[in-house]
Amino acid sequence: MADGTKAVFSALDGAKTQLYHFKAIVIAGMGFFTDAYDLFCITAVTKLIGRLYYYEPALQKPAPGKLPDNINNAITGVALCGTLVGQLFFGWLGDKLGRKKVYGITLVTMVGSALASGLSFGFTAKSVVGALCFFRFWLGFGIGGDYPLSAVIMSEYANQKTRGAFIAAVFAMQGMGILFAGAVATIVSKLFMDAFKAPAFKDNHILSTQPEADFAWRIVLMFGAIPAALTFYWRMSMPETARYTALVEGNHKKAAADMARVLEKDIYVEETSSKPPSAANPTTPYRLFSSEFLRRHGIQLLGTTSTWFLLDIAFYSLQLTQKDIYPASGLVDKASTMNALQEMYHLSKAMTIIALVATVPGYWFTVFLIDRIGRYIIQLGGFLLMSICMAILGIQYGNLRGEKSKCETDSTKDFCDGNPKLFVVLFGLTLFFANFGPNSTTFIVPAELFPARFRSTCHGLSAAAGKAGAIIGAFVVQTYTLKGESKEIKKAIIGLAVVNLIGFFFTFLVPETKGRSLEELSGEDKELDGRTNENGRNYNASTEMT
Repeated sequence: MADGTKAVFSALDGAKTQLYHFKAIVIAGMGFFTDAYDLFCITAVTKLIGRLYYYEPALQKPAPGKLPDNINNAITGVALCGTLVGQLFFGWLGDKLGRKKVYGITLVTMVGSALASGLSFGFTAKSVVGALCFFRFWLGFGIGGDYPLSAVIMSEYANQKTRGAFIAAVFAMQGMGILFAGAVATIVSKLFMDAFKAPAFKDNHILSTQPEADFAWRIVLMFGAIPAALTFYWRMSMPETARYTALVEGNHKKAAADMARVLEKDIYVEETSSKPPSAANPTTPYRLFSSEFLRRHGIQLLGTTSTWFLLDIAFYSLQLTQKDIYPASGLVDKASTMNALQEMYHLSKAMTIIALVATVPGYWFTVFLIDRIGRYIIQLGGFLLMSICMAILGIQYGNLRGEKSKCETDSTKDFCDGNPKLFVVLFGLTLFFANFGPNSTTFIVPAELFPARFRSTCHGLSAAAGKAGAIIGAFVVQTYTLKGESKEIKKAIIGLAVVNLIGFFFTFLVPETKGRSLEELSGEDKELDGRTNENGRNYNASTEMT
């Protein structure tokens, strides 16, 4: 490898864990916090939107308003469609223009679209939902850009020893975003519920839906703009990553200067030739999707895309269908015994508790253990244990849920004589092993395997494959849970167990990346070694502690 470039990379890989690492985690992590909040807060408010805009008084058997299946799927799934497009576009753009330049664009898009989602006003239910879907698509578009850029920036900033933990810490903010979404929805609904009293639906079909509740769901959606906006200045003040500057732009002197701003080392690069410096990699040896790329990285890309695709079918199905599964399993009272805000409150509270005891811990187990036991073992174990938990949950779903016939006339539950505590344990373990497993590793590994000039694009491709799986969860799997029918939910859960098992086998296509430099993993060390004397010059580099 050219000596000047090697000096920069050696300084990065050997750097002590210091303040700038944690600053990068916070800056990138707050974007991901916002991503998760915006994607998953919708689950807490869709039932409320159904009560507000889709109540049908002419039904023979009165029931609270409910979103039609196609409207429900559109509201929950349209942001995922935008995310897929954003991952492909911004992933590609991050390799063309640089990580830093594109990073600000995604943040502004997210903040603006989150605020606009809460301002989706209209004179009819159709116009409100249409505006909401429009803005949530663009919200997803901005979120999509954050996936490859956050992962790649953290990967290229991190040192070799703790790189996995740093990227995992950024991704762990997804768990905090999910928890925060549930907590904000719980607090907002509680405040509105206490301020605007209303009878249960069974007591008064009309007054049970408070008109003021129309502001509650809007506040929850708009709140997601705040944490992202707070990090805008710091995101814009971050220097471009040294690996992009050196390997893609070919300016290792600028890379050294940028790193001197954030490392506790000064990196000196002296050119011994009188010739002006040119790119460390003046000719691209192969292009994306060329035969050479496919020979070197084709199997790896197949492994990262397929495992992320399969994981997100299961993960997003579980997250988006909580609102249907919890009531059907006795964790939440039946809708007719509550008013609109009470339903939102109890559903949000259940989501928050599950996130606190199962979802969030899984992410942090990954942070603390990934550089000790490796990505490969965590992903294999996660897929296998998810499959086992979901198989038990699916096969025993009827017994865990209980039966309608065993409920008393005045029961607050739809099903009785089940075992909701065991259901919570199995459901929680599934989410725990998703996050202490493939949900974290599928995000981390694509940011490590590929050359710098393709790294953001390949991560975007892998993430987009994941979102294709999430879209299947939103538009296909969710149709099995919307009516709360035991037989259909059972089919969905068993199907997801099979999907996880397939993911277990596809993991064998993905290599272990623990303890190896990014240049070794991507093969760039060999490419640059072959170009050390290409233009008749050598570089001398040294590092000095400040």
